[in-house]
Amino acid sequence: MDDQPEAASPEPLDRRAELSEFLRTRRAKLQPQDVGLPEFGRHRRVPGLRREELAQLAGVSVAYYTRLEQGNGRNVSAEVLDAIARALRLTDAEHAHLTHLARPARHKKKRRPARAQRVRTGLLYLLESMEGVPAYVTGARSDILAWNPMAAAVFGDWGALPPGERNWARLVFLSPAYRDLFVNWDSKASDMVSYLRLYAGCHPDDPELSALVGELSVKNEEFRRLWATHNVKEKGHGTKLVRHPLAGDLTLSYETLNLPDDEEQHLVTYHAEPGSASAEGLRLLASWGADAGRRDLFDDAGRGPAGGR
Repeated sequence: MDDQPEAASPEPLDRRAELSEFLRTRRAKLQPQDVGLPEFGRHRRVPGLRREELAQLAGVSVAYYTRLEQGNGRNVSAEVLDAIARALRLTDAEHAHLTHLARPARHKKKRRPARAQRVRTGLLYLLESMEGVPAYVTGARSDILAWNPMAAAVFGDWGALPPGERNWARLVFLSPAYRDLFVNWDSKASDMVSYLRLYAGCHPDDPELSALVGELSVKNEEFRRLWATHNVKEKGHGTKLVRHPLAGDLTLSYETLNLPDDEEQHLVTYHAEPGSASAEGLRLLASWGADAGRRDLFDDAGRGPAGGR
């Protein structure tokens, strides 16, 4: 963290600027040899592909692509976006992000107030029944909406935090405890920003998102750097190495399940390889139960979440 001036009032993200920067940063990642083009001369004035090279690959005019990269996506067709996505070798998540930026969904003139994020009762019962399995539900902007006792034992007592602070991005970038908790913190931080970027492409007018991005940009230099890369990523599955203050190092595999009745909510579960030291560590935390939850697991000189649910 570093000292920065106070954040200004949150403003909606500029979709045109987002489109422009996203295309520019994707183009900068590709070299002519990556896409089978000859490289003329050793000294290139721009990093990555030139606009004319990208336009050639996509089968559009340079003027057309230039207008698009300047943020003018008016009337661009899905076929052209598909061609540009192929030329840029975008992932599925990046392709979807490009489409959201260039062809935003039409909204009614009068915006409805944001609805409260609620977790279905049945899902809450499911969380409680998942004994020995750390699990939680996230919502818009990676807000943490619900969790079970095992999640609290592994990740800390989110219930002790004010509701507005129960957010993965805030915890990862503003709590020193989480920098210690995740052994590969850089990977966790990069993923977190990539998720937020993808959400921002769909919801640039979300005032709470703008406030969150503004706060993190002011308070954390690493967040500013990662936000400027314009990387996007879908939540999925993988492995995280957690350095738990009581159970030691835990290698945990996670799965992200999209909920069918709310596209912004995700159920995330963690498990360890059967018979492994990490599985034994989870069993140890489960046996401690409420005692494990009540202990100051992640207290760092009075900072960060502590205790359990």
